[in-house]
Amino acid sequence: MRVTAKAVAERAGVAASTVSRALNSPGRINEDTRQRILDAARELGYTSSSTSARTAARKGLVALLVPDVTNPFYFDIIRSTQEQLRTAGFMQLLIDTGESHSTEAETLAQLESIVDGVILSATRLDETALREATARLPLTVINRQHEQIPSVLIDIRTGLTQAIDHLKALGHETIAFVSGPPGSWQNHWRGKEFEEQVRRQSLTPIVVGPYTPTRTSGVAAADALLVTGATACVAFNDLLAIGVLQRLRQRGVRVPDDMSVVGCDDIFGADFSAPPLTTIAGDTEQAGRLAASRLISILNGEPPRVGTTLIPTHLLVRESTGPVASR
Repeated sequence: MRVTAKAVAERAGVAASTVSRALNSPGRINEDTRQRILDAARELGYTSSSTSARTAARKGLVALLVPDVTNPFYFDIIRSTQEQLRTAGFMQLLIDTGESHSTEAETLAQLESIVDGVILSATRLDETALREATARLPLTVINRQHEQIPSVLIDIRTGLTQAIDHLKALGHETIAFVSGPPGSWQNHWRGKEFEEQVRRQSLTPIVVGPYTPTRTSGVAAADALLVTGATACVAFNDLLAIGVLQRLRQRGVRVPDDMSVVGCDDIFGADFSAPPLTTIAGDTEQAGRLAASRLISILNGEPPRVGTTLIPTHLLVRESTGPVASR
């Protein structure tokens, strides 16, 4: 006997229309109510008719949107999501949104009739646009914390704590954060965590930027760093950090003797830079696999498992950090 939405509603103590919103537009309902409905649906073995219809009309295509396909950070995510989706019978459509909020929003609107679902990696959408997208398409997000959307976050906090401890032990007292793109939730979060952790260690935080998260932007970032009085910096990502290293070398600034540099993400090539880059590392392959798996579950008719899965990080110490030079 087929379980109905009415039965789920009765079990959860809500209206049948609330059950529909909870299963198909989770961002539009109170979290406690939604969780109660999901529990009732699982207990009864309920599958919504809209989900069944989606399964029957499956296109076999899932889009992965990234801000910059040339950034090595996304290489492992692209590979791991593709492998996970292929195993489940889906083809991956890779789209570069060019670090643009508007391009990402326009692309999502165009994809509604083309794909079964979407994975957003480091989305540049604001909260309103993200909620609207969730109401229109099944999706998961990578590197964005959200309690009402299935999400996976590479949690820099432990790695950042280790980085600040490391720099303090080397004698650094003034540390700068090289800020990334202003429209990035992740950049705002990383900058906030940086300032809190530096102040907690009774050190002085400085912020320079924002900058686009590319190697070429590291030129301006390095020039700005040299007038701050900072003896060390933590960059939003490794590309910015590598750009900083290259510019400092051009200007005759010795790393790490005159300036210590820490990156974030441990991209391919971080250990080949000159000098090899100290960086905060997390398992990006795992992030991709988890995001794809959670989307596949939704596309297979399971209730969305909203909330954020955290991927831990750690500090990899290489040759771009060292003791403060005596003056």
